[in-house]
Amino acid sequence: MDRKECHMVRDGKKPRPVSMELSPPPSGLEAEHDALFTPNSLLFLHELISTFDAEVDQVLQLRVSRKAHLDLSGDLPSFLESTTDIRRDPAWRVLPVPPRLQRRHVDIGDLAPCNSERFIKALLSSAQGIQVDFDDGNCPTYYNQIKGIHNVLQAVHNQFPNVPHISQAPVLMLRPRAWNMVEHNLMVGGKEAPGPLFDFGLLMFHCGKTLLENKSGPFFYLSKVESFMEARLWNKIFVWTQQKLGLPLGCIKATVLIENVLAAFEMEEILYELRDHSAGLNCGIWDYSASFVNKFGHRQAFLLPDRSKYVNMEKRFLRSYMDLLVQTCHRRGALATGGMAALLLPQDRLSDSHRVALATVTRLKLLEIKAGVDGFMVYDLSLIEPMQKLFELHTEGDNQLHQLRNDVTVTPDDLLSMPSGGVTLYGLKYNIAVGVLFINAWLSGHGHFFYVGQVEDSATAEISRSQVWQWIRHQTQLEDDSRVVSRRLVTELTGEVMLELSALCPSVRHKQRLHTAADMFLELVLKRHFPEFITTYLNQDHTFLSSQSSGRVEAVDSGVPRPRL
Repeated sequence: MDRKECHMVRDGKKPRPVSMELSPPPSGLEAEHDALFTPNSLLFLHELISTFDAEVDQVLQLRVSRKAHLDLSGDLPSFLESTTDIRRDPAWRVLPVPPRLQRRHVDIGDLAPCNSERFIKALLSSAQGIQVDFDDGNCPTYYNQIKGIHNVLQAVHNQFPNVPHISQAPVLMLRPRAWNMVEHNLMVGGKEAPGPLFDFGLLMFHCGKTLLENKSGPFFYLSKVESFMEARLWNKIFVWTQQKLGLPLGCIKATVLIENVLAAFEMEEILYELRDHSAGLNCGIWDYSASFVNKFGHRQAFLLPDRSKYVNMEKRFLRSYMDLLVQTCHRRGALATGGMAALLLPQDRLSDSHRVALATVTRLKLLEIKAGVDGFMVYDLSLIEPMQKLFELHTEGDNQLHQLRNDVTVTPDDLLSMPSGGVTLYGLKYNIAVGVLFINAWLSGHGHFFYVGQVEDSATAEISRSQVWQWIRHQTQLEDDSRVVSRRLVTELTGEVMLELSALCPSVRHKQRLHTAADMFLELVLKRHFPEFITTYLNQDHTFLSSQSSGRVEAVDSGVPRPRL
């Protein structure tokens, strides 16, 4: 990494050095790199990261402390006594969201903006919003981050030909990396920069003012928030950023993804902390389910059964979480959004498989609509119009804020009630395949892949490897033949899965990388202590770091034919 001493003039004063080390541009992105890292943007990044770096460490340490307390005490989470007054006060509301956020029935989800072709197709689509994803659906190589952030800059400044003006295109919901991720290519004060501050800082510096002027932002998704203290930190970052950039207070709006069981008990407090900057809360199934293993996976009472057979939004613990999220949001004037439909529609619209896939998505999304959500996401662009029609058929107006869900009463037992069921051989092998293929995709510079008719990303990889780890830990028996899920069985089944997947690899090099991914997957699921995030494991692994040296990454998937974008 080259040291870059940035000398910057401000207010006519003598230039002063800023202690930063920035990697040289990835091959082929020299112009984009120069456009993003100007003297003033580097100064802004330095001040942003220097101001909040210690507090980022504090929230991560708080996570460790809370987990240690739960493990040592055997306690279970509940609604906080210390914030009872906030929950009982009927008066407070979040500030009303801007007009462009009031009607977002169907957004495109998991869109890694480094994929220029898909990004442009999304901008041309009839979706009401785009989740511009630097997190779950994105592999944060230096190349991908620079390309993705620069593509957002081009979209915001109307530099893509034949693409609607930013005020008319689907609204951009920018999703920076979560707190657990670091940016290896920027050092500030001798430390690697927090990934979310790197993403957020560059996006705000280059795009915030223009988005505001066009009444199209700046709008964000905040991933993997675990407590109201983390929401408080984000609020401080928003206030500081608006003041630094001369933007009006409250112009940044953020939707918080409730992806952790501990956060489910603090939804009102999270909204309260962000009440001037809130665009609402979002619920999704797989990261949230995986968080149970993360926090309680060593406890037999929290054995999560086969997700392919026994885990869906109709189960008590997930239905209660969704109902509580909708009730909480609407009570406070905030929007509640559902998860993403990962299914891909077969291209033959007259086929039985197309009909079955569309019926499956329709049934699951209708469940969310009837629960009162104001919108949700799809991955497949061909699902946009049928899901918009579904909303129009079953709702009236721009959103469902009038659905206060006064019928809902959710207790801690409701949120912590594990579904009954066991483990199937199919479910175990499916989880192994998803875990291996995600690592394989990551090693090739991709944050998602296509497998068995749907898109898989870090959220599905998270639940997959979490379940395999937990089933080994508790020596769970298979429903099929009563074999115990053990190290030996998982290793044998991984070998079987590898035979199937290797047959789809187009070259020896692809097979070698796939075998590396399988070795890494086994290392993950056999560890004595549960690794908190699969992305943290991958982000710190030498194989990921070395994959960045070549710059541009090749396209690779599981071998399953890619669907249309």
